[in-house]
Amino acid sequence: MTTSGFVAFAGRPNVGKSTLANAIVGSKVAIVSDKPQTTRRAIRGVATGPQWQLVLVDLPGVQRPRDALTERMQRRVERELEDADGCLFVVNAEQGIGPGDRFIAGLLRNAPVPVVVAVNKIDRADRARTAATLQAAADLELGADIYPVSARTGAGVGELVQRLISLLPEGPFYFDSGQRSDQSETVRLAELVREQILARTCDEVPHSVEVEIEAVEPRGEDLTVINAVVLVETESQKGILIGAGGRMVKAIGVAARRAIERELGGHVHLELSVRVRRHWRSDERLLDRLGIE
Repeated sequence: MTTSGFVAFAGRPNVGKSTLANAIVGSKVAIVSDKPQTTRRAIRGVATGPQWQLVLVDLPGVQRPRDALTERMQRRVERELEDADGCLFVVNAEQGIGPGDRFIAGLLRNAPVPVVVAVNKIDRADRARTAATLQAAADLELGADIYPVSARTGAGVGELVQRLISLLPEGPFYFDSGQRSDQSETVRLAELVREQILARTCDEVPHSVEVEIEAVEPRGEDLTVINAVVLVETESQKGILIGAGGRMVKAIGVAARRAIERELGGHVHLELSVRVRRHWRSDERLLDRLGIE
């Protein structure tokens, strides 16, 4: 007998949901950044054991919709929760429970699926702060089991995984046992490029950037040529990403190429360009093409 099912991650932006998904799966299925709203797609990570398969839906951070992009992110959160077998609500031990967490807890209080709470980033909080956050999480009155964890170090993750496995119904596996994500190759590659942009930019730039892979062309036995376009909304953002003498875009390209080579296991030639696409976050057709549902 095997069990399998879907567990949705809920939580406000930047509580470490993507890092926790990567820790549970055991490989990188979601990019990581200290910038809020890094995750724009409901990324499915797949963790498989001998008799179980846990499909993790790493949702965009719950927030008040402001434009077509965030409206799509919010709708995706709601749909995924409806279709899940359980929900993992992630909060930040370092920052404690705030209004955003209480807002999400209100949405989850009548959820049709069991809710488990992970108090993440305990490695960055002292014992008193962690204890206070654990108590505040209990005071949310979700009736949920609460697990202190560190996605970065792995502390407590094993116990959390066992609890999530217990939520799974009987059923066959949804994915091959070796598969770690349902993302397409082009989306995975685009996200690796975007991760390097997030690591090097600040202010409004991270939220105004998207990456589109225009071509992936194998050449020979050990070379892949990739054409990637970075979309921004203003000329000033383009100037920031290109940098003085092209140094910024070169640094992004070098780091992204190395990350992609680790992903593909071979040599990569990355051709990276920057284009202005005004108001792309409100362009429904473009959002469809980028796979942001």
